[in-house]
Amino acid sequence: MKFGVHLPNCCEVLVYRPGFASHDSMVKIAEEAESLGYDSIWANDHMTTQRYVKELSRTMPNYFEPLVTLSLLAEGTRHIRLGTSMVVLPMRNPVVLAKQVATLDVLSGGRLILGLGLGAYPEEFEALNPGVPAAARSKIMDESVHAVHRLLTQRKVSFEGKYVKFKDVEMYPKPLQKPFPIWIGGNSMHGIRRTSEIGTGWSPAMLLPKEIRNGVEQLAVYAEKASRKGDRFDVAPQYMAIVDKTKAAALKRFGGSLAYRHLVSLQRTTLKHQTVESFIERNLIGTASEVIEKLNQLEKAGVTYMPAIVFPAQDLNELTVAMRLFGEEIMPSF
Repeated sequence: MKFGVHLPNCCEVLVYRPGFASHDSMVKIAEEAESLGYDSIWANDHMTTQRYVKELSRTMPNYFEPLVTLSLLAEGTRHIRLGTSMVVLPMRNPVVLAKQVATLDVLSGGRLILGLGLGAYPEEFEALNPGVPAAARSKIMDESVHAVHRLLTQRKVSFEGKYVKFKDVEMYPKPLQKPFPIWIGGNSMHGIRRTSEIGTGWSPAMLLPKEIRNGVEQLAVYAEKASRKGDRFDVAPQYMAIVDKTKAAALKRFGGSLAYRHLVSLQRTTLKHQTVESFIERNLIGTASEVIEKLNQLEKAGVTYMPAIVFPAQDLNELTVAMRLFGEEIMPSF
């Protein structure tokens, strides 16, 4: 099992205090992650402030664009992989996105993993697309996923969809990696289906082992329908991690964190089938031995990768200490 660290580029107020994300903090996290043996660093994607964040904080968060952020960090690292978790595809022009992605993969020496998602907050899509109902996001996502995949793999591409249209685009350079890793986010069957059609990995959020197992089984069914039986898919769910000397101490930190409020806000979308009471069970919260046991169960269920682990923290020092503790006491078991 491989492990990755989530960057704070789009997490102010959501997980971290205002002002947490900066050039220096993100460079430090990337360098620390590489030195500790993490496989990857991951950047999130938000375009505008969410409604609940406006109500919660008088200081508006800084959201740093993920691909630009990863470009900066590629220059200061040597081998750690660079991931998006997730680029919100319905908010992006697929041709421009494909060009950015191919460029970054080439210039980083083939280190990019492209995670694509629907987006957790419909109000962001609505702010960027006045007059287009949020319900259209799923159809836009379906069209855009296929458009991006073709642009990254074919010489000349035309696309004629309801929402995505372009003609005779020749896009070079192509990514160095072949096949290029595209992970699809989402807990629903739509995410699993999209993965089976063009993805190399499935990246849901905060699923229990039995739910992971069910998803893996469904992915195999969809993959056979898509003539991809036997293809290997990464199973890469996202979690938050708080490790402490006692479970009570870890629970206290979690309950008082901005991250807890963020998860509550997601119950209307990404986590709509998850109860508040289950958040502790669904995340990596507890002592080192308890977290190792949770990871063992997830690995048995089919998890191959733990990307974008979120370490809730009050400041950069607390975050790097948490990364070090996880890297030294938990990762060696895998």
